[in-house]
Amino acid sequence: MLFFERDIAIDLGTMTTLMYVRGRGIRLRESSLVALDSTNGRLLRIGEEAKKMLGRTPANIVAISPIVAGVISDYDMTARMLKEFIGRITSFSLFKPRVLICVPGSITGVEERALIDAAIEAGARKVYLKEASLATAVGAGIDIAKADGHMVVDIGSGTTEVAVVSLGGVVEQESIKTAGASFDEAIVRYIRKKHNLLIGLRTAEELKQSIGCVHPRPEVSYEEVKGRCLVTGLPRSVTVSSADMIEALEEPMDRLMEAIHLVLERTPPELVADVSENGIVLSGGGSQIWGLDKLITEQTGIEAVLVDDALSCTAYGAGRLLQNLNDMQEGMINLARRRQMKGSAN
Repeated sequence: MLFFERDIAIDLGTMTTLMYVRGRGIRLRESSLVALDSTNGRLLRIGEEAKKMLGRTPANIVAISPIVAGVISDYDMTARMLKEFIGRITSFSLFKPRVLICVPGSITGVEERALIDAAIEAGARKVYLKEASLATAVGAGIDIAKADGHMVVDIGSGTTEVAVVSLGGVVEQESIKTAGASFDEAIVRYIRKKHNLLIGLRTAEELKQSIGCVHPRPEVSYEEVKGRCLVTGLPRSVTVSSADMIEALEEPMDRLMEAIHLVLERTPPELVADVSENGIVLSGGGSQIWGLDKLITEQTGIEAVLVDDALSCTAYGAGRLLQNLNDMQEGMINLARRRQMKGSAN
């Protein structure tokens, strides 16, 4: 029977979805976008093809992300997107796959149920949910079964998960909406305020990747940015430095540091001692911004280390967790209820 078993782990992100097939590795990496015809609601493109249509289509064609902050914002589109993605990585078989999905720590009971139903509708036989923080820790090579505290900071596009894991579970965690997309928005606001220039989110992202930093670089870098002048309404370009980027990203970085400090404050002293020894693991696309590890080390006194493959770390960890599917609880894991019970106990 195991010969026919097909297990899939899904890292369902706001901007990117990764799928790991047991025994075969990551088989799909696609944009979590769908392109629709707004006049009749017809689905036109899914994934990278939908992303290519952004900003280059008639007014009646819109690209939407059915996943926001790791949870479903459009049920029907999520089910159709998952069905398409699962269909791409599985050949015809009489046996439907078992699916493991990584979820944010802030997920509610209703959101859990919607995710399970969408995966079943997309062709899953059984659905298992796992906190993304645990999958990230496993992907980073941490032995989560040990009674040893490790802190994981996973910065995606829509959410940042800050968690302390030990003994196979999450001891303390904080899930905030400040993440990669927030960094882009902060850059747009800064350029608008300082230079009276309006730039798009895609330009802001390119700027973040080229000279973006949150800690002074050894040498200041410069980049020319083109946009629309808010005074004349005509195209104009300005030169932006990496020092400007530190200023632009100050506000989201303050919120991120606040979340890290909050989790450390709530963590039992013994585990905080473990974390200070083991360091802080950084993962996710947003963690690749230059100098973030240095900033966190400076402000917490704990060494922060960026994992080798920050974009795929959670997916690889979820893939390894597929080996334990038979011991996992199928269906809802009621994270919201657990948070509530923990809050009342404190």
